[in-house]
Amino acid sequence: MFSEFDRSAMQRALALAARGLHTTDPNPRVGCVIARGERIVGEGWHERAGEAHAEVAALRAAGSQAVGATAYVTLEPCAHQGRTAPCTLALSGARVARVVYATADPNPRVNGRGAQALRTAGITVESGLLEQEARALNAGFIKRMQLGRPFVRVKLAMSLDGRSALADGTSQWITSEAAREDVQAWRARSSAVLTGVGTVLADDPLLNVRLAGAPRQPLRVVLDTHLRTPQGARLFGAGGEVLILTALASLDEARATALSARGARVETLPAAADRLELPAVLDRLGELEANEVLVEAGATLAGEFLRQGLADELLLYVAPKLLGPEARALVDLPALRELKDAPAYALIETHTVGADLRLRLTPAAPAA
Repeated sequence: MFSEFDRSAMQRALALAARGLHTTDPNPRVGCVIARGERIVGEGWHERAGEAHAEVAALRAAGSQAVGATAYVTLEPCAHQGRTAPCTLALSGARVARVVYATADPNPRVNGRGAQALRTAGITVESGLLEQEARALNAGFIKRMQLGRPFVRVKLAMSLDGRSALADGTSQWITSEAAREDVQAWRARSSAVLTGVGTVLADDPLLNVRLAGAPRQPLRVVLDTHLRTPQGARLFGAGGEVLILTALASLDEARATALSARGARVETLPAAADRLELPAVLDRLGELEANEVLVEAGATLAGEFLRQGLADELLLYVAPKLLGPEARALVDLPALRELKDAPAYALIETHTVGADLRLRLTPAAPAA
């Protein structure tokens, strides 16, 4: 169905889409290539929300050469008026002959309508080329459109014997500087970085992106049932927005006002057993148009995300060190009665980062 050139053109479109990895939020990452025969005449990618979509940028680059050409797009072209005009109108207006897109747009305002609008305009439409690669690039956007929640990535660091800190809580630094720099890139692509108040009290983290030239800061989210976040916490001076989620039943108005004065946005959510309900947390972040959330938390909160089946991916850094049996466990999980009850994960990527190993894993069963 698809030629070798079709594949190479779509691979190029995916590479272009990845240039928006840190900037397109809350929009999807999209790339486009315009080709006449086997000659590329225009390229483009979506850089920022409110700016030109990938198809428009590529058509501008192609100019009159777009007439009769094929447009390769990583996501189904939009057919609705948003911050910008519909891409289907731009493609039909440029008189392209064929559109190949990798995956359908899960946005209800687009899904299937973009393809239909193009066919109505007399354009040949084909889909499904490198679909899995395109979906992986926009896993967060796709999940938010389909389920109303962001894609949750839980970051963990451990020793060879599965320990996260010494018995006294000392954990800086188990992993190498190269691994910590690598985490910065994962923060940069995330809509939000989430932690618990216990981590704020113990480590006083910044949770910001410290890469040179970082185009934006993710939302920093603190789950704080009793508003124990110190007014002098470093995250208040790290740039970007801080959202503190607390329990409605135990709201301390004076503490909330004081934290708001430090620049935090304080919101209340339901709680059970003295803990915020994590599904409600994710629902709220979905409402805030968060596509990807990076959880950087202690063993208790990280363990809750895993126990409740709310983690879509584990980002696990393994340091070549042994901390011994008295050191702290990686996550807090209920005791197992049988080995068959152990949560299982599929390894999707391994990568050496400095002296450490980075593993990416997904639940063997679909996350909630």
